[in-house]
Amino acid sequence: MVRVRDSLLIASVATQLQASLAGVFGPVNQKPLVGDGKGRANVVFILTDDQDLHMQSLDYMPFVQKHLIDHGTSFRKHFCTTALCCPSRVSLWTGKAAHNTNVTDVNPPHGGYPKFISQGLNEKYLPVWLQNAGYNTYYTGKLFNWHAVDNYDSPYAAGWTGSDFLLDPFTYWYMNSTYQRDRNPPVSYEGEYSVDVLTKKAMGLLDEAYDAGKPFFLGIAPVAPHADIQSEGFRHGKHRNLTEVKFSPPVAAPRHAHLFPDAKVPRTPNFNPDKPSGASWIRNLRKQDAEVIDYNDHFYAQRLRALQSVDELVDGVMRRLDDMGILDNTYIIYSTDNGYHIGQHRLHPSKQCSFEEDINIPLIIRGPGVPKGFTTDIVTAHTDLAPTILQIAGAPLRDDFDGLEIPLTQAGLNQAKDERHEHVTVEHWGFGSNEGLVFDFYPRLRWNNTYKAMRVVGKSYNLHYQVWCNNEHELHDLTTDPGQMVNLLHPEEKKSTAVTLLGLPLDKVVQRLDSLLFVLKSCRAQSCVHPWQALHPGGSVETLQDALSPRFDSFYAAKAESIRFDRCEDGYILDAEGPQYEQEFPESELRTISNWHEWT
Repeated sequence: MVRVRDSLLIASVATQLQASLAGVFGPVNQKPLVGDGKGRANVVFILTDDQDLHMQSLDYMPFVQKHLIDHGTSFRKHFCTTALCCPSRVSLWTGKAAHNTNVTDVNPPHGGYPKFISQGLNEKYLPVWLQNAGYNTYYTGKLFNWHAVDNYDSPYAAGWTGSDFLLDPFTYWYMNSTYQRDRNPPVSYEGEYSVDVLTKKAMGLLDEAYDAGKPFFLGIAPVAPHADIQSEGFRHGKHRNLTEVKFSPPVAAPRHAHLFPDAKVPRTPNFNPDKPSGASWIRNLRKQDAEVIDYNDHFYAQRLRALQSVDELVDGVMRRLDDMGILDNTYIIYSTDNGYHIGQHRLHPSKQCSFEEDINIPLIIRGPGVPKGFTTDIVTAHTDLAPTILQIAGAPLRDDFDGLEIPLTQAGLNQAKDERHEHVTVEHWGFGSNEGLVFDFYPRLRWNNTYKAMRVVGKSYNLHYQVWCNNEHELHDLTTDPGQMVNLLHPEEKKSTAVTLLGLPLDKVVQRLDSLLFVLKSCRAQSCVHPWQALHPGGSVETLQDALSPRFDSFYAAKAESIRFDRCEDGYILDAEGPQYEQEFPESELRTISNWHEWT
């Protein structure tokens, strides 16, 4: 937690800023929310970039605590489904997993704005659906990677009543951002702090939305606390030349540069551990020396400082909504695209792994009927957010969503504790990056960071299971190993750890996990939400605990398909992904199985 000195400093800063910044629903009844009788509710979505949950960044944001955490519900088991900016954002706005959007990277050929367009998603994402439902829609900040000064109009991003996008290649250059308003040419703001520019634009769009007199959605996407990325070539039109790009820690606004002088990365048991962990390339990382640790601590402190401008943004938006008299009829959603690691498992600063630091991320929601000061451990994911926002708007939900709307009332949250699914699919393709110090032994990019993974969080278990594209496997029991330091499936760990899990033989649990991931790795729509029903159409299996019944032992022993890749690829190439569930268990086969009780 934050030390007393830092707590006092935060409180002091918050007081000064307050003076200076003048300028439910869910499975219970499935009824649209209409904002307590005041007309359809507005939605403001604040989406940060690379913000962590597990390194305590929220503890350093007093306005987020005051306006959102204290007056809303925090979802402690919320996960991104791909721990990389562009794929995660596309999944968020479409309600689909990355293997169903086929946007799996930050740049072409496998990702970025051009891939979003080529996959036909420009007419099939949240703002388009909200406009069809009668909402005005507004957005400022980062939309997608590779949404750039030379392709923003090829075509324009659809679905926005008003927009002011932060464009590549200047997206991460804190003191040299470029924004593009509606259909106007891009404008450079060199010399101005990017998040401050964004704040002014967000306030202007909020005023426009209010004056229009219609229910509205407003997306606000600051770049903080992402690393700073710049190149002199960017100034001269060399927007695709990344050979001389400079990565450095995030940049704070000058007024925040002095804050948190003693802040360091939390020294959790998995921080720069003596013993290697994980699998594949991560298990071969060397322990960090004092030079790297000092740099990483500075990197961490800069992230906290950069987030202070976001905290001010939150305060300004909340006070403006209150002054307008619409705060009580507005849902405010606060989240990020993916998490971040610094030093855990000996990793240099970045994301793209499936450890908790990278995938378990902030989600806080405040609004009409949402419990105040409440925390919940129901499992939610980014693919759930588009359905949730459509439900707020009273708009019809799509039958091809890979996610499920999130309950936002006390009754819905209570019911979800017993009835909501317990799994999240996590997937990644291509590289694992290093945004910190570069060495021969730790380059900027590491390839073959392709994997399929999942989290399974039940009442009596808390598991992480992963299969790498080189077919190494990982299994962590977070109940006994919250830092994910013991890979139960690594040969070295098998020698020194028990061969049981959940009181059962380890192989029996792995059979069930493998079968579940076998469905999830290529799931669509309802099979993503209810994967056990794909394996057991009779409906008697809804959880891992159900599937572990001895009744199904022979079924899993005979039918379980071990997850495997045919090869490592940088994107979603189907013939590299190994056997697919639909091919192995066609519906015709289900109807002819003799031991039908094993499927029910």
